[in-house]
Amino acid sequence: MKREPSPHIVWSFLFIFWETDQSSSHLVPRSRCRSGPWYFAAAVATFERDIWIRQQWGWLALGLAAIASTWVIASTWERVRTRPPERTLQVTGSAKKRIVSDLIEWTGSVEVVDPADRTAAYRTLHGHLAKVLAYLKAQGIGEREVSPSSVSVESVYDAEVVGKGENRVERKIFKGYRTTQSVTIRSTDVTRVERISREVTQLGEQGVPIVSSPPEYFYTKLGELKIEMLAEAAKDARSRAENMIRSAGGASIDRLRAADMGIINVNPANSTETSAQGNNDTSSLDKDIITIVHVTYELK
Repeated sequence: MKREPSPHIVWSFLFIFWETDQSSSHLVPRSRCRSGPWYFAAAVATFERDIWIRQQWGWLALGLAAIASTWVIASTWERVRTRPPERTLQVTGSAKKRIVSDLIEWTGSVEVVDPADRTAAYRTLHGHLAKVLAYLKAQGIGEREVSPSSVSVESVYDAEVVGKGENRVERKIFKGYRTTQSVTIRSTDVTRVERISREVTQLGEQGVPIVSSPPEYFYTKLGELKIEMLAEAAKDARSRAENMIRSAGGASIDRLRAADMGIINVNPANSTETSAQGNNDTSSLDKDIITIVHVTYELK
């Protein structure tokens, strides 16, 4: 239904410029008449006209906003409806290789205890270490491969309980001085040093109280090998993905979406132990290095 304008609006156009003079029944310009009921009616009519115009502009703005919102929703749905579904394939590749350590590190320790004289303990230790170094030189170990440590000297005490019952007390009894010194071999002659670590205890027959620690084995080219192994693991991931697609059908491998280097484990030979931080075994001569990569491919 068409809305008729308020009669006050019609009168407002008349009274904007003209009003009735109270002294006569004639219309006179507004400049000559600024009071009276006709002036008040004109003001009210002008106010209602302004409200009506603002309402029309409000309805127009709401209509335009509704049209714009409908267009945005329709275009967005069209893009979602026509976009092809995204298909990806995630695979894990791995590579394993046996390596043999090319560096060995071994440490032997000599300890001497003298009950009274610190200097005597040091002299005795010095004599024992000289015999150890002479033995290593006789076994073909070079001076650059041997690293003696500094001498450690400490007082030795024993705890002793004296008295009985509530009068029992514990006191320290001085037992002498302990001097300790170690010698470390770091060499690429793994076989030789490994043999020495087992046979050095023969010095005990000469009165040398040496203690042999288990050797530690290292592979010096591990950094370069890790890069090579990661490449092999990536090839394995690609091969697994192709085999899966070939067996399942219905797709083919497109471009690489993402690649993530997994954990690198250096384990004793034939060990399957894993660690969240990765293993780095130093206890065995023969090792297995295992690398893992996680790869995501797009399918087409």
